[in-house]
Amino acid sequence: MKLGNSKAPLARDYQTWFLDYASYVILDRAVPHIDDGLKPVQRRILHTLWEMEDGRFHKVANVVGAAMRFHPHGDASIGASLVGMGQRAVLIEPQGNFGNPLTGDEAAAARYIEARLTPFAKEVLFNPKTTAWQLSYDGRNREPVTLPSKFPLLLLDGAEGIAVGLSTKILPHNFNDLCRAAVNHLQGKTFRIYPDFPTGGIADFGEYNDGERGGKVKVRARIEARGKQLLAITELPFGTTTESLIESILGANAKGKIKVKRVDDNTAEAVEILVHLPPGSDPAQVIQQLYVFTSCQVSISPAACVIEDDKPQFLGVREILKRCVDRAKSLLRRELEIRLAELEEAWHADSLERIFIEERIYRRIEKSATWESVLLEIREGLKPFAKRLRRTITDEDITRLTEIRIKRISAYNRFQADEAIKRIEAEAKEVKESLRNLTAHAVRWFEGLAEKYGKGRKRRTEYEEIGQISAAEVVSSNQRLYVNRAEGFIGLNWRQHDFVQECSVLDDVICIMADGSMKVAKVADKVFMGRDIIHCAILPKDGDTGFYTLVYQDKASGKAFGKRFQIGGVTRDRLYSLVKSEGSRVVHFERSASEKAMPAKLRILLDGRSRARIREFDFDFSKIPVSTRTARGLTITKWPVKGVAPVA
Repeated sequence: MKLGNSKAPLARDYQTWFLDYASYVILDRAVPHIDDGLKPVQRRILHTLWEMEDGRFHKVANVVGAAMRFHPHGDASIGASLVGMGQRAVLIEPQGNFGNPLTGDEAAAARYIEARLTPFAKEVLFNPKTTAWQLSYDGRNREPVTLPSKFPLLLLDGAEGIAVGLSTKILPHNFNDLCRAAVNHLQGKTFRIYPDFPTGGIADFGEYNDGERGGKVKVRARIEARGKQLLAITELPFGTTTESLIESILGANAKGKIKVKRVDDNTAEAVEILVHLPPGSDPAQVIQQLYVFTSCQVSISPAACVIEDDKPQFLGVREILKRCVDRAKSLLRRELEIRLAELEEAWHADSLERIFIEERIYRRIEKSATWESVLLEIREGLKPFAKRLRRTITDEDITRLTEIRIKRISAYNRFQADEAIKRIEAEAKEVKESLRNLTAHAVRWFEGLAEKYGKGRKRRTEYEEIGQISAAEVVSSNQRLYVNRAEGFIGLNWRQHDFVQECSVLDDVICIMADGSMKVAKVADKVFMGRDIIHCAILPKDGDTGFYTLVYQDKASGKAFGKRFQIGGVTRDRLYSLVKSEGSRVVHFERSASEKAMPAKLRILLDGRSRARIREFDFDFSKIPVSTRTARGLTITKWPVKGVAPVA
């Protein structure tokens, strides 16, 4: 918004405040970074636990307080995020009551529960030597820009967040699947990965679209029949809890969409919801009804949005895995290079020390009176042996030699010194070999992770094509439709009114009133259709409404018209007119299942007060073509009609 006085002190702030806020929420709150798969609050919690790491559990309240040095948004968001990671137990090992993600039970207070880093997290997430650092929000502490993650944690745990103008929803994947996919990518092979939900279930990934926007995943609960009157739900759709699932079942039962006797929740470590059915129920049909009318089947729309180069980007999960694995390979190279430099430095230091002791150079400093002369004597003594070394001797090297204690010199063992140097050389050789064959080294890394941490991590979600279930086909006709013809109401279970037929809560009702109006409405507890209902029926599910014969007395012309018609497409709760003028009166109405079953002739009875000479005659309806509901029809008589009777 452009302000009138651009020189006002707050003008610039007001012009950019929304963009600044939106960028802040996207980059620093809601969307994970592709490098380590973490949101800022998660990264700061893990960094805090790394700083506090001593092998023991820490009170969550203490961790939350320490993390607030880096995350200036209150303890609630920190505590909730820590509990969430603790429930998944991939990066944080929980101790105490962390709640139950299956039932939706909340965790105990932060002062009662404890947490620490898992061995997996310590192995794949932390290395201060390869970490990029930045100052915390107040400049008092140092925190990582991103953690040097060597595993696609973004896909392992999944992520969900709502920012300003965009949202992200990345579904979780199986650990071993990700390891295999990483190896395939490193070896140049094609791969495909599908989500694996911690709650199990049955999923259809036919429209997954690689996790990009526009994709869809159908997930079903696993339901088994344990008898004619008992169903057991043993796995949940992702994103639901036993509490929300039971609520959806009871809600569908209250609306008459399904019929259950009662529902018991026996969930503890594993899911077990027992659905008791009334006598005479068909378990197979009830299972289909649960999928259609309850949260036993859900549809998930993924949208993999990540932060890369300080910008939100929408990527497919395969592309995310490729970039994460390429980053892991780069980090492994950096670690090897750092280790090789450390080994070379260790070899130089050990070799220099060996020369210093074996050649008795330390004796040259016995008569030195000043520090400068000590350094000069050592440097002169090392000159004849400089060719044995791989780099030049620095002042720091000489200073370090002066720090060797006499006790160590006297206890010097040449054999042990040789063995130490050989070990350094052997390790350096291995590191160089790994650097020359970096891809093979990265493959061994991921295979080692799978061997070390992949045991017991089998897929929980089963692949299966899930067909579309027609709600109209599986719903039970367990309701009774009644009609109050005079007042014009229809409703369910009104025993004091006229019974129409058995129906389901998904059925549509058609009513035709004495004034020639027609209305279609969905079955409900009570619906007003129109006064003086002369016809009330359930519309067939196949759309075949049948054939209708209508005789009505037109108000405008005074004539009686007859017509044969089909109803065609209609909109619910809209009033249609089957006659030509308002105030007309229906004299005769009849529905036939087919055109052949329609009456060929009807006996027309005229009003006795009319001046017609013939007051009773047969009219051939077969000459009236079957038309639409809006047709006027053919003229039967210009006189008032008293009634219509069938022809024997």
